[in-house]
Amino acid sequence: MTEVLGTALPEGWTASRLKRVTSLLNRGSAPDYVDDGPVRAISQAANQPGGLDWERTRFHDAIGDPLRLKGYLLPEDILINSTGTGTLGRIGYFQGGPDEIPCMADTHVTVARAIPSDVDPRFLYYWLSSIPFQEYIYAALVVGATNQIELNRDRLGDASVPLPPAEEQRRISRFLDVEVSRIDRMKGNLEALLKLLFERAAAVLDLAIDANISRFGTVPLRRFVAGVNQGSSPQCESVPAAEGEWGVLKVSCLRPGKFYPGENKRLPIEQEFDPRDEVRQGDLLVTRANTPALVGSTAVVPAVRKGLLLSDKIFRVRLDARLDPHYVSAIASGSRVRGLCAAVANGASQSMANLRFEEIKEWPVPLADGEAQKALVTQVAESRAHTATLRRSIEGQLKLLSERRRALITAAVTGQIDVTTARGCEFRDSQ
Repeated sequence: MTEVLGTALPEGWTASRLKRVTSLLNRGSAPDYVDDGPVRAISQAANQPGGLDWERTRFHDAIGDPLRLKGYLLPEDILINSTGTGTLGRIGYFQGGPDEIPCMADTHVTVARAIPSDVDPRFLYYWLSSIPFQEYIYAALVVGATNQIELNRDRLGDASVPLPPAEEQRRISRFLDVEVSRIDRMKGNLEALLKLLFERAAAVLDLAIDANISRFGTVPLRRFVAGVNQGSSPQCESVPAAEGEWGVLKVSCLRPGKFYPGENKRLPIEQEFDPRDEVRQGDLLVTRANTPALVGSTAVVPAVRKGLLLSDKIFRVRLDARLDPHYVSAIASGSRVRGLCAAVANGASQSMANLRFEEIKEWPVPLADGEAQKALVTQVAESRAHTATLRRSIEGQLKLLSERRRALITAAVTGQIDVTTARGCEFRDSQ
């Protein structure tokens, strides 16, 4: 009986090495990126779980015949993300670009080109996406240190591939094309619903803010600022601080209206620091540096463990008694202030933008009385709690669908189910 990665295969199935059923198994080329070039470069970021995201591709300033490029892509090529925690092992399938521009893979993507007489390209794509192979990637194929891991090409080439008879491969591929597409459509509908949920929550917040503006008018935040300070960013370790250890907060600790204390880096024991930079419950924090979409994120620190320090990229704002910090956090989460942050943020690239505190002080704040401030804060909290409940439900369904997708692929490519009789799809040999 033939086994592949610990799984017994049905009678009549054989196995081979990946390098023996592919005519190409290599990384792509290092692109010379330009705004508009003759070749489209596909990176790991473009190779998404839901398929190739063409909006994330960029252009390579190629010279000469694109066909001669290392990593030049042909229809039915399989793409394997080959570096980096969180993306390594992601499998994509190239069926042609969105236009007439030739495409290539970059150096972080391995191209596997099946030999059709040996293995059906779609069957190989599904096998590489299966649970046994994905687990094998991290167990045996990965080399390098944490966050710098990559696939070893030679080991990848030696990886086993199950080989049913040719017609069975095609039946399995056709079955999975239908069933996986069905699951992916369900996931797409849920993801669209999740997007609408967030849009609704944002609209509810904006309506509440607009009502306060209409009732009270606005004044700049600077009229209520009693003081501001920011911390420092010493060399830290790349892991979060444990209880009893000191940690410096990363900019990712803040999202509009949300504080995530686990987003910190452990401070080495020998590193000096100013204890006055420790954050405490009730502090109003604002990020001065982040991506354009997140710079200026504002939140109030809830009850939090001791030992978390401000970095130099986070402002702590002290307000006078007329303004509730939670109220300011709610106002700053609205599209009016978020738009101002994106408009005035400056930086050397789109990956990181900066705000000056002088710009933050100009944020328009509705001059509401204490009762109206409390009412808005309560409304926002209730809306967020409702949204969070629905979000968890949708995300739970998405997780179940993803697990179902992986399990179905695995069962089909290892012969654990008979795809000719499997529920939900019927195939005949007439094709």
